[in-house]
Amino acid sequence: QLPTGSLQLTLYQYKTCPFCSKVRAFLDYHGLPYEIVEVNPIMRKEIKFSSYRKVPILLANAGSPLQLNDSSVIISAIKTYLISRRNSLEEIVSFYPPMKTVSEQGKEVFEYGNKYWLMLDEKETKRIYPVKEVRVEEMKWRKWADDWLVHLISPNVYRTPREALASFDYIVREGKFGTMEGLFAKYVGAIAMFFISKRLKKRHHLRDDVREDLYEAVNEWVKAVGKHRLFMGGNQPNLADLAVYGVLRVMEGLEAFDDMMVHTKIQPWYERMEEVIQKAA
Repeated sequence: QLPTGSLQLTLYQYKTCPFCSKVRAFLDYHGLPYEIVEVNPIMRKEIKFSSYRKVPILLANAGSPLQLNDSSVIISAIKTYLISRRNSLEEIVSFYPPMKTVSEQGKEVFEYGNKYWLMLDEKETKRIYPVKEVRVEEMKWRKWADDWLVHLISPNVYRTPREALASFDYIVREGKFGTMEGLFAKYVGAIAMFFISKRLKKRHHLRDDVREDLYEAVNEWVKAVGKHRLFMGGNQPNLADLAVYGVLRVMEGLEAFDDMMVHTKIQPWYERMEEVIQKAA
């Protein structure tokens, strides 16, 4: 529990971005109030203050203003701060240093060190992770959500021209677009993303029917949670549960989501996640 007003948070996001959805799921579950600034995905004027040009960005003020980048860094740093009050938030964020690397496509990108670690002392670690395997499992599946699950979203929601148009209709409705921008984004964006999703399918070595990869991944997650736990975290979600839920949630209302619910075993876990997050928020 934090004293009222002791941590002021502003989240810069696109509502339909899976990485932003992960952060919202985390903040909602932990009952942390935050303001949302919806970023225009074309002009991005709302984040012109930042040299880091991606979302989510979290501005946090716990005595002094601080910018946190990268969804997994945001989650690890804020969770560390909630558990351990020994260090300032600024000091905690310094444990996740940005490093420039070159992507497979030859682009310079920022990667962050230690981003799946909570920076806790021995006593705190034992309280949160009674056995080492619990921590290892949580980190493994958080990384899996970032490195694999998230890459299945675009190829599935833009799988056909019809699905691409339905997805962009949702994106424009929920996002921050002007009238003409919205029309342009809906039709031109849908066509562009239909073809980009084909490239993504090839890049990530997905099957011709990308639904099969989605079903397989989701059932792999359900199997990892197992029959004897409500969540991977046991009776309550852990950071892996929140990450997977946040990623999958962006498909709600689309054909890919409905297909996933019918053809996999995810529904009981997903509904438990919905319930526990609604209660907390």
